[in-house]
Parts: sequence; structure tokens; C-alpha cells
Amino acid sequence: MACEKDTKELAQDTNKTTPKEEGIMEEIKTQEGVLVLKQMPEFKAEAYNAETGHYTEVSSDDYKGKWTVVCFYPADFTFVCPTEIAAMNAALPFLKELGVEVLAVSTDTKFSHKRFVETEPLLKDLKLTIAADPNLELSKKFGVLIEGAGLALRGRFLINPDGQIVAEEVQAPPVGRSVKEFVRQIIAHQHAYKTGEVCPANWKPGKKTLPVNTDVEPMTGNVGKYVTLEDLIDENDIKEMEEMVKAFKG
Repeated sequence: MACEKDTKELAQDTNKTTPKEEGIMEEIKTQEGVLVLKQMPEFKAEAYNAETGHYTEVSSDDYKGKWTVVCFYPADFTFVCPTEIAAMNAALPFLKELGVEVLAVSTDTKFSHKRFVETEPLLKDLKLTIAADPNLELSKKFGVLIEGAGLALRGRFLINPDGQIVAEEVQAPPVGRSVKEFVRQIIAHQHAYKTGEVCPANWKPGKKTLPVNTDVEPMTGNVGKYVTLEDLIDENDIKEMEEMVKAFKG
């Protein structure tokens, strides 16, 4: 079954007759509009580097061979957007330790990005690079453009060193995304990429994985012999969900 294979195996199973460059996975044919398992779109863009305070240029070539996050947000000088950028910036030391590059993108110009960073208090000490997409090309290529509005949805894409998109999360503008959960997903994808094992729901380092690369036949229909429900979701998780629902319900 597909879920028993890592993305490398899936790539090798598709279009086997198509020559491929050593170390680079072939593009997987997924449903139109879905980028997961496909190659990162090629792009070039002007950008503002908040760490240096200078304008720069970025391209997809800059991120080849690296774990990369491309993170779209609707617009500068809005409300949820600076909270997401600030949260991602706070997680940047951990992402760098994991060898992950981060590129933020909106449809604003590089001049707008600079002014936004300089005036928004939440973005003090920002170290991210923000790409400008005023011609909407990047947003279209990543499938997050809001047609007619000239804005991008909240789209976040994780690309592995082979240039393949392994995770995408797209949300409507009113709700910001969880950086904490995204860091967990990155670690899980890196573990699966390195070992060939797969990570069950809510997996964290130190928890059990599923060694389908070695034990796929005895595991079939017997996953519960490898992990328990307590391995997947513990008392702290249950308590946290309970508290969130209670707080929301008042």
C-alpha cells in the first residue's frame, strides 16, 4: 500500500522508464492542484532580507539540495500575518539546527516588505527573507493565489533535499498556523527520509516508529502490536485538547 512506502519508493514506482538524474526523485503524478510528491516549482523573485536590511534576489536554485520551507501569507500590514511571521522567526534557531531554509512570500513588493518589517513591532529582530510576488507568478505556481484579489492564501510547503514537496498546508486567511506542530512535522519527515521508517500519528522523537522498510509483511493488519493508542496520544494530549475546548466554550 502507498502509506507503507516512503516518498523515495513512491517516486521509483512511478514512470520507471523515465531516466532520472542520480539522487533526484521523479515527479509523482498526483491530482491536479495537489503539489505533494511533486517537484518544487522553478522561480526567481526579488526579496527583502530582514537580517541584513537589504534587498536581494532569490530563486529555486538557492534551495536545491536543502530542506526548505516556502511560506505564503496574504499581505503586509494586515493582522494575522505578522503574528505568523513572528512565530516562524522565533522558531528559526530550531529550524536552522535542523538544516531548514525558510522563505516567506506575499504578493507585496520588496519595498512594502521593508517598510512592513521596519514599522510592525512584532517583526523587530526579524531574520527571515521575504520574497516579493507582485506579478503573482509564485502564488500561481504554488496554487495559493486568490483569483481576483491579488493575494495568496496561507500556504506552507515543506521541500526535501531532492526538491520534492512532502507537505503542504493551505488555510483561509482568518486563522494562523501552528509553528510548533510544523516543527514536529519537519522532524518526522526528516526521520522518515533518513531511515525509511514511517511515523504514526502525533509522532515525536523518542516515540515508536513503524519499520515498514523491514517488517512490512508481519505488520500488515497488526499495527497495534507495534504501537498502542497510548503511544499515539497520551494523557497530556487529552488534557490539552480538553482545556482548549473548555476555554473555547467558556
